[in-house]
Amino acid sequence: MPGPTNKMGDDSTGQDIGLRLGLRFPLTSLLTALRFLTIFPISWRSKEDGRFFQASLVWFPLVGLLIGTMAAAVIFLSGSLLPPSLVAVLAIVFLAGISGCLHLDGLADSGDGLLSARPREQALDIMRDSRSGAMGVIVLIFVLLGKFAALSAMPINSMVMAVFFIPLAGRTAILLTMAVLPYARTGEGLGRLFYSADSRMLGLATLFFYAVVALFFSWKIAFLLLLAILATVALFSFWCFRKIGGATGDTLGAVCELTELATAVAFTVTF
Repeated sequence: MPGPTNKMGDDSTGQDIGLRLGLRFPLTSLLTALRFLTIFPISWRSKEDGRFFQASLVWFPLVGLLIGTMAAAVIFLSGSLLPPSLVAVLAIVFLAGISGCLHLDGLADSGDGLLSARPREQALDIMRDSRSGAMGVIVLIFVLLGKFAALSAMPINSMVMAVFFIPLAGRTAILLTMAVLPYARTGEGLGRLFYSADSRMLGLATLFFYAVVALFFSWKIAFLLLLAILATVALFSFWCFRKIGGATGDTLGAVCELTELATAVAFTVTF
């Protein structure tokens, strides 16, 4: 599969974008990432988001780590009060709600388009439709049930660790997918706002960051979690490339959700 290409990320434009802009303006690009990936009501410098979408990718792993830390605290505090099944539901609701269900929406749209028997252009049109069809709803149900089954099967201590890693795994998968797939649409789209010439470098750097964080816990956890991420990204990217020729904003949301599911399942194997 060819790597991503995007003229907006070409150094010949004379614009400072992507990784360099994120490092030059860390606070502004971080706030852009927080506004996009979470429901935090941060309005300061929000009018500059259009300039910093590509630069905000630098902070996706950190935002994932922040979400995971908050989720782990919620599960730790509720674990002594609620049975594991209800704690698992709380974890799923928290992780979905804090992102405004953004990635679940992408998963549903991807299910409608990728599981249709339509050719490429029609599949992309289906994914652009804001209404969810039967396939999208079915995929949502299966993924959420899978997360619930995996999380509720763990003791509370393991669930705390799982929800710490799950958001980071999902955001890592987004950047890895952007590193290996071009943008599929010929026109404008939400996903195109984030593509730059630095996509491949950011994908590799994020994978390394994830591995370092996981190794702080144990090599076994690191190995299984990296395997879950790489296998999910590889299989889903291959499917997207065959079906629609690349990635879209919806499929990036979908790979986030699928990788979160794979990470939850990996924890049931680990513990």
